[in-house]
Amino acid sequence: MPLTRRRFLSTTVIAGAGLVIVHPFAARAQANQAHLRIAETTDMHVHVWPYDYYGDREVDTVGLARTASLIEQVRAEAGNSLVLDNGDFLQGNPMGDYMAYERGLKEGDLHPIIAAMNTVGFDAATLGNHEFNYGLDFLMKALAGAQFPMVLANVATTAGATPTADTTLIPPYVIIDRDLVDGAGETYPIKIGIIGFTPPQIMTWDRRHLEGNVTARDILATAEAYVPQMKEEGADIIIALSHSGIGPAQPEEMMENASVPLAAIPGIDVVLTGHHHREFPGEAYAGIEGVDAVAGTIHGKPAVMPGFWGSHMGLIDLMLERDGGEWRVAASTSELRPIAVRDEDRNWVPQVESDIGVLGTTQLAHDETLAYVRRAVGKTDAPLHSYFALVADDPSVQIVSIAQKWYVEQLLAGTEYEGLPILSAAAPFKAGGRGGAEYYTDVPAGDVAIRNVADLYLYPNTVRAVKVTGQQVKDWLERSAGMFNQVEAGAADAPLLNPDFPSYNFDVIDGVSYRIDLSQPARFDSEGAVTNPDANRIVDLTYDGAPLDPTAEFVIATNNYRASGGGAFPGADGSTIILEAPDTNRDVIVRYIVEQGTISPSADGNWSFAPMDGTTVLFETGPAGTGYAQGVPGVSLEEVGMTDEGFAQFRIAL
Repeated sequence: MPLTRRRFLSTTVIAGAGLVIVHPFAARAQANQAHLRIAETTDMHVHVWPYDYYGDREVDTVGLARTASLIEQVRAEAGNSLVLDNGDFLQGNPMGDYMAYERGLKEGDLHPIIAAMNTVGFDAATLGNHEFNYGLDFLMKALAGAQFPMVLANVATTAGATPTADTTLIPPYVIIDRDLVDGAGETYPIKIGIIGFTPPQIMTWDRRHLEGNVTARDILATAEAYVPQMKEEGADIIIALSHSGIGPAQPEEMMENASVPLAAIPGIDVVLTGHHHREFPGEAYAGIEGVDAVAGTIHGKPAVMPGFWGSHMGLIDLMLERDGGEWRVAASTSELRPIAVRDEDRNWVPQVESDIGVLGTTQLAHDETLAYVRRAVGKTDAPLHSYFALVADDPSVQIVSIAQKWYVEQLLAGTEYEGLPILSAAAPFKAGGRGGAEYYTDVPAGDVAIRNVADLYLYPNTVRAVKVTGQQVKDWLERSAGMFNQVEAGAADAPLLNPDFPSYNFDVIDGVSYRIDLSQPARFDSEGAVTNPDANRIVDLTYDGAPLDPTAEFVIATNNYRASGGGAFPGADGSTIILEAPDTNRDVIVRYIVEQGTISPSADGNWSFAPMDGTTVLFETGPAGTGYAQGVPGVSLEEVGMTDEGFAQFRIAL
């Protein structure tokens, strides 16, 4: 039975000056009962140091060095513990890119995130989808330095008739032999099975690296095949490292977010989740079938999701009972421990200091990364910021679009596609939301360094071009327009943004002009499914001053993620790709800035909201954006105040 937080607090014991908290399971364990702690990290994305490389400043809200201090506390609080990572550790910030693109890895080299994890003393880990972003050769070299087991069950180099007949890329699972001390002081052996899963969508997202080299299986079918085998090999309890979000309860083939039906599979005792970059237990998952967002259980089994970038450590405590020589889970608690919390003034207050060992192990890589991101590549004569990228044409998105179009035009010259109109699609990656009130691009006029380009374009995507019809261009924009709530005419201060819609799916297409009619419902939901097939939010859509011809052919410059189906956009399912470029979007932006010397990233105002007389909406952005509010094209902004989450709130008269 889960233990409530109230019950937990009422039974904690403070021991001496060290303030060691003893969990009630440890305090009341009797003969044949033992307390086991499981600490989880997930979605670290190479955030070892408490440092924002894009902002070039120290921060208190990220970093395995901080999470490591929480892990040490957990180990001090219990005699029996495991520390596990749930994937997405190898890519996601400039240190990751520096290691992949600048320094590289030779045989025997130790990647800094692996060095840090070795220092912490992880017991096992799985791979997330972003582990594959740099290719299999780099991945395998990085994994070779790990002093702990890496497991992944649903990715195979050779597929057999069933999952258990596959030759997997790395071992599908590991069974760890441990000794548990029970409440009477007796020691007994236990076999702990740990199995890993990653979204099968990696075959789409990283097709260029994976196609022809590996295959990915359905998470649920793979688990159903391997769990009985693990039981046959003597696993007393089985922990699923599910780099997969908490999504629908009903199983579907090849689910991306499969953690809920995964927890329902017999034999799985604990589910460690991730991928969503959210917190569980927590309000984000309230009301989902099979999920207790307060107790931290899925189908009655303990689960956690500890945020991202080291923001939290997930902690599951198990009371195990031994019966007939076998262990079973008798009770559990689930919780999150943050590395920083906000005070009454909304300022971040660190809860722990950095682990000195982790910092020392990675000092050289940190210093080299700082030098890497500080290199100047050109100048901008106007600020590049994303504070208003969701309500108006925006300079930070504009420069990405311009560079992509410039690059694709060169590569298509002399081909059968030369002469087709080239459009360019780009989205704001840093636009607040779950990232917080400081999660925005903000590059002042002047020198542009590599760290600024990485800030403009967070991911190491490569350039793609797709050939689409005018109708698909419109449908692409209809998919993007799901960013906004439907607004009734005459409404006062209606909320503008759909909180479930990620900003990286808000594509702006350069080369056409259009308006978005908020009085219409969205045609697509946040996942890309058609919910209102007759809805038409995109109005006044023109190309070269004339209404866009739905039968005309266009080329759209974009990235491999979008072109291969990421985000489920019409016209972008992998079948329309006409160009697979070898260069990353970031490299293209750098080349464009170098060639131009000085860029002038003024937005051309090619999109806006359709007028709705007497109607106002509310929009939130970072407080630093207030200084740019007067220069936003085509939008009348009135500052309202600050939200409890630290965002600046503006009123927009439509």
